Amino acid sequence: AAVKGNENKKLMETPGLKERIGSVGNQFALTTILGFLLSIPVVLMREGSRLGDFMEVAKSTPAVWKNIVASGLWFYGYNECATMTLKKTNAVTQSVANTAKRVIVIIGVALVLGESLDPIKLLGCSIGIFGVFLYSIIDTIVKPKK
Repeated sequence: AAVKGNENKKLMETPGLKERIGSVGNQFALTTILGFLLSIPVVLMREGSRLGDFMEVAKSTPAVWKNIVASGLWFYGYNECATMTLKKTNAVTQSVANTAKRVIVIIGVALVLGESLDPIKLLGCSIGIFGVFLYSIIDTIVKPKK
């Protein structure tokens, strides 16, 4: 994801390319289609033998198709928003925000589902929160060189 973010940021800054592609949404659509096409051979090599079993389950259980479509739409929407955010920030800021999001989701889900937060989970969340906090204040602690 970090590599994709960096490459998308470079594309956004490439002279002339922005005008040819159009919007950030178009850029994200192109990178998604390219990623999908490049992953097909890998998927077929790794999971091709199980494709028949999957199709049988998908034919007999309509919920499988609904969940696949819903998951794909949510994933696409989330990543398109992330690409638009990248346009306004930089890859490091987005990566830090993504880390913060994951920590918040872990804690939120644990609270909603009533799971216990083991010490190791709390330690991981604390490290994530501290890292995000440190990133947000580092410029005030260490003055950037001019």
